[in-house]
Amino acid sequence: MDSGSHKIYHKHGFDSRQFLEDYCSDKPEMVFEDDSLIFPIENLKKTFIEGHIKGDVLIDLSLASTVHHLYSACEFFNHIIVLKVSDRCILELKRWLDSRTGAFDWGHAIKLHKKITENRDQLANKEEKVRSAVHHVMKCDFEKVNMTDPIVLPPADCIISTWLLDSICGDQDDYRRYLRKFSGMLKPGGLLMLFGSFDMTYYTVGKDKFRAFTYDEDFARKALVGEGFVIDNCKVQKRIAVSDLSDYKAVTFIAAHKEK
Repeated sequence: MDSGSHKIYHKHGFDSRQFLEDYCSDKPEMVFEDDSLIFPIENLKKTFIEGHIKGDVLIDLSLASTVHHLYSACEFFNHIIVLKVSDRCILELKRWLDSRTGAFDWGHAIKLHKKITENRDQLANKEEKVRSAVHHVMKCDFEKVNMTDPIVLPPADCIISTWLLDSICGDQDDYRRYLRKFSGMLKPGGLLMLFGSFDMTYYTVGKDKFRAFTYDEDFARKALVGEGFVIDNCKVQKRIAVSDLSDYKAVTFIAAHKEK
């Protein structure tokens, strides 16, 4: 299958549960623990605690139905608004938020978070804290000027986006355009936290291959600065996972704030 025949996440959708099983589960064959679980948890914990970051509104714009990146955020923000481009991902996330039978079990991620967080006593009811902090789960459309039209969201203090731009961008112009949209959703001085993968051309969910936007650190930095962000921190970790489900070379975390 050549790249031109790969599916596109926000146009074709994918099996959200299969994605979680392949990239976020605790199954023996799941080899992405360091890259997709530990790396986000470590970097968000460090950024929130050491940066003394807190606020009222956090918007989550992330791939699939992941929640482990919100474990630290729920301690520092009063209202979390989750936006998804896929109905299937919304249903999967709401199943977990409502504690329904058959919801994906994130217990292993909680254990990882406990290993990383110094004050373990605060983690006893972590899942319930996340559930309480998530006030809205909404569908969004990136092609609209206001992606949540007709609803107008309040300006956010922080946006977290995990691997979404890698999946919805077709080229460099798309990446810049979506960064511009993110900027428009932030308050002046608001924080953007981006997770992504460098030099990736595809990722696989089940039997389907999906297109990925291929870029590197130099481009990401220039794109952020070009859209009015000041980069506070950039971490790059070379790929640890051995798998043909995806061909990325490294994972990255970038924290940047919108210039006032």
